[in-house]
Amino acid sequence: MKVADFELYKTLLYENSGLVITSDKSYLLDSRLTPVARKWNFPSIELMTLQLRALPDDDLIRDIVQAMTMTETSFFRDTSPFINFEQIILPLLIQQKSGKKTLRIWSAACATGQEAYSLAMILKDNAALLKGWKIELIATDISESAIEQAQRGIFTQFDIQRGVPVSYLVQFFEQINEKWRLRDDVRSMVKFSYCNLLDDISRLGPFDLIFCRNVLSYFSDDTKGVVLDRVARRLDKDGIMVLGRGETPHGLTTLLAPLPQKPTIFTTTGSHGSSLALGETKQA
Repeated sequence: MKVADFELYKTLLYENSGLVITSDKSYLLDSRLTPVARKWNFPSIELMTLQLRALPDDDLIRDIVQAMTMTETSFFRDTSPFINFEQIILPLLIQQKSGKKTLRIWSAACATGQEAYSLAMILKDNAALLKGWKIELIATDISESAIEQAQRGIFTQFDIQRGVPVSYLVQFFEQINEKWRLRDDVRSMVKFSYCNLLDDISRLGPFDLIFCRNVLSYFSDDTKGVVLDRVARRLDKDGIMVLGRGETPHGLTTLLAPLPQKPTIFTTTGSHGSSLALGETKQA
């Protein structure tokens, strides 16, 4: 791809999604934009690029952004965040919210839904503890095609082998030919919708827990701060946020405080009760 064309797409992606693409990842443009060019009946990416320069089309730009923001994901990715959710975070939230018995969880940048469904399966497996509770599990992504795939809840054998425990496979999936589909009662637990984290996200309302993992690394430093601050403001009092391995709010927002010995779990600033409770749970 020509340097000038690469710069065009680099600017377009940054302005519309905050995504930063470096020259060493330029190969992704060819592999991911070729299907977009075909969809729009362009014989080549080069001709699609000429069209973008001459007369930009908002729908075409949106398709390009969605194609480039498709991210890698898997069930129970990195394992420890889900162990922490079941053994530490969920018991604390049950304790904190026992009066209202409501729990709102957000899986931000959910891609094709494996993270949200992993949380749903854990909640289903702990149904006895949550009897009488109202649970809302919201999952959002900038890619509408990813959301559509997530809503179907159908996964390949490869997807399953990458992280679904055998016990969960037996409990929550049914085999359809060579693929696996989540049971209806699990799929119905998750509400998927489109969301660009650079837009106004106040419409989503407050959450008790936000999983915003492996998202920040795609943004520039300035955009990281904007996104993280906006997401953190969606946390209710004593809310908890889980970031990805190696991700930190340090220097990006003052709204989050880390939990001792849990480098990927954060609580709202000043929520000393949550920090203490989590610390006590860990030591018990």
